[in-house]
Amino acid sequence: MLKIIDRYILKSHVGPFLFAFVTLIFVLILQFFSTFADRFIGKGIGFSTILELIVLQSAWMVGLAAPMAVLVAVVMAFGSLTTTSEMTVFRASGISLYRLMVPVLCAGLFLSVLVERFNNIVLPKANYYATSMMVDIARSKPAFGLKENAFSTLVDGYSIFIRNSDERSKELRGIVLYDDSRTNYKSVVTAEKGRIDFTPDCQYLVMTLYNGEIHQVRQPDHKNYRNMSFAKECFVFESSGFGFVRSSGSRIRSGDTELSANELHLIGNEFMQRIEASRQRIHTSLENMESRMAHHRADVHRTRAEAFRSSKAIARAGGYVDRQLTQLDAELASIASNQSMYNRYMAAYHKKYALSLACFVFVLVGAPLGVLARRGGFGVGAAISLLFFVLYWALMIAGEKIAERGLLDPMFSMWLANIVMASIGIWLVVSLTRAVFNTSR
Repeated sequence: MLKIIDRYILKSHVGPFLFAFVTLIFVLILQFFSTFADRFIGKGIGFSTILELIVLQSAWMVGLAAPMAVLVAVVMAFGSLTTTSEMTVFRASGISLYRLMVPVLCAGLFLSVLVERFNNIVLPKANYYATSMMVDIARSKPAFGLKENAFSTLVDGYSIFIRNSDERSKELRGIVLYDDSRTNYKSVVTAEKGRIDFTPDCQYLVMTLYNGEIHQVRQPDHKNYRNMSFAKECFVFESSGFGFVRSSGSRIRSGDTELSANELHLIGNEFMQRIEASRQRIHTSLENMESRMAHHRADVHRTRAEAFRSSKAIARAGGYVDRQLTQLDAELASIASNQSMYNRYMAAYHKKYALSLACFVFVLVGAPLGVLARRGGFGVGAAISLLFFVLYWALMIAGEKIAERGLLDPMFSMWLANIVMASIGIWLVVSLTRAVFNTSR
């Protein structure tokens, strides 16, 4: 009897889950395409290339849509059971809410495992190929990385503004170039038109400008202002500033989005080893400094010769202390930098597992919410689910920022959202069971 009920409950979840999952993926793809459509359409990029890029970019949407689809499905399914009085029949038969949730919890746990595998195997590769494709597009079309009527900071030390661009002629118009690459001079370059191309070896970008002016002022006193006009001027940048490489096929994976959990953990351990090595060097340096200071801590004798020798020893000791303090400052800066990178990679490591387990956690939240909603419509289910998912995502983002700033341990910060949602779900289930389900099974 219970097995039949379990199959019936699971069957009632399949339809809402698939509908919610496909709808969410579609909405996220539309949002992505609407954001980047102006950069693809009319740029001479083939439809198949755009479609492939959208498919690759949709990989990260799967990990986001699956937990929310679970929440929508559970709220709708349990709401439908309540609306059709089937929940009343179950309660009269002595079946508790706990027992009704067992098959859904098992399915949620199974889905969490699938999402975790997807996040660690498929998603890093998809992100890698998506980034590589963007690199390939940009390499074949250098102006692709420049937005119209907006400043682009794709070249280190420069801000580039273009009024508009012509894809056919590859001509840029209304160009403003801010040069912050030098500390002693600040320059602003304006030009009526220009173009940007790669050198034959793809190592450098050459921006050729026509009919413009160069305004230059010395920093920091803002003196020696110079204004120069030109009919034609060339500016050369390293192509690495745009994120371009010689061959995207041999590009090394980098960034937390292109790495699996195991790789993130290995990198985190490497940064922790650097931190421990710096701490050990600081400890050794302090011990050596204390030993040297104890050696030179002698009373100044009354004779002039001995006083002179003692003053020289004190001067040497002072110089030694200054050098050690400089070294200590460098080690402390290294610890701070490595700690920041450690927090970043470990936050990404725990995020992969925390977001995967959300499929299980949202079952705890969705089941009692569905019973309380008493309606199985998609609108109500989606509204309630959206509210709780926004809360969950806000906690996840806050935890990520807290972890990167080192305010809390990355593990606790990234699991905070799951802990809060699970606590809310357990409280709702217990409260609802005590108030409505007076059963022991």
